[in-house]
Amino acid sequence: MHRKLVEFRLRPDDVSAIRFGISPGHELVHAVRSLARPAENPLQWGWLRQARDVVPRPAFELLRTVVGEDGYVPDFLTSEPSWDLDPAEEAARRRRARLPGMQVDLRKRVDRSAGRERTALLRLLDDPHRARAVIAEAADAVWDAVLAPSWSQLERVLRADIVARTRVVTTAGIGAMATALHPAVDWSADSVRVELTRHEETVDCTGRGLVLVPSVFARRCSVITEPPAQPTLFYPALGVAEDWHREGVAHAAALGRLLGEGRLSVLLALREPLSTSAVATATGLAIATASHHLSALRDARLITSRRSGQRMLHARTPLGEALLAG
Repeated sequence: MHRKLVEFRLRPDDVSAIRFGISPGHELVHAVRSLARPAENPLQWGWLRQARDVVPRPAFELLRTVVGEDGYVPDFLTSEPSWDLDPAEEAARRRRARLPGMQVDLRKRVDRSAGRERTALLRLLDDPHRARAVIAEAADAVWDAVLAPSWSQLERVLRADIVARTRVVTTAGIGAMATALHPAVDWSADSVRVELTRHEETVDCTGRGLVLVPSVFARRCSVITEPPAQPTLFYPALGVAEDWHREGVAHAAALGRLLGEGRLSVLLALREPLSTSAVATATGLAIATASHHLSALRDARLITSRRSGQRMLHARTPLGEALLAG
């Protein structure tokens, strides 16, 4: 088979051109594909055993038709990945997706479909306003049933992956990080190359950069290259095992016994850098108590603190992320 490469061209050795993000919508699409083809997703079997009993079937079947079982992902289902993209915010964007763009995406799916699936997609195109509403409603229903209960665990895996990759950048360089993303990914001084099965292209990322997005559900790499979307590379996240989905009650209880409930609540609150007063507000602790817990966590190297203007901002370290991720 001919080797197909997508090459993301960057300015030579421009570390700032690469950043990381998280995409709840991308996880939703690939969760639907995992439910559609469970035998091909052994790392999801634990989650699948739970999800198959609660998935809303009509909503799932509609979404399965829209996303297909492999290949192209309709862009209107997802937002540009970012570090703090909220699933509810992304769902709201789906409900107000631009109709022309949605129609283009659905026509691309029509071109890749046949039989009943093609007929169903053409029926959606007959009434774009209704299609947008029912697709958004179906996405919300599937998310609420099968992903919302596991989102905190899933998000921890994604964030732990990003922290681990970022640490590699600081210790071994961006090239070492990029080549360790996946066997299909290669790096040179001015480009990131991805080997794919169906697509090849050279993308000039100068001035736009490249977003790297870990995924719990994706089995292999995929890309977004078509303007005006941000050039994006999705890759399988580190640390995905069959039990990634399990409710962290036992793990949280053990951490509570280890750290104390107050310090654990502070560590959990630091999903993003927060000031001491913000930590106190998020945890319901007095500022003096929050400051005491932050000091203990910093001494244990589970968080780091830095001054920003008049405030001291606190963030988890890679060790803190790994501890929460279990």
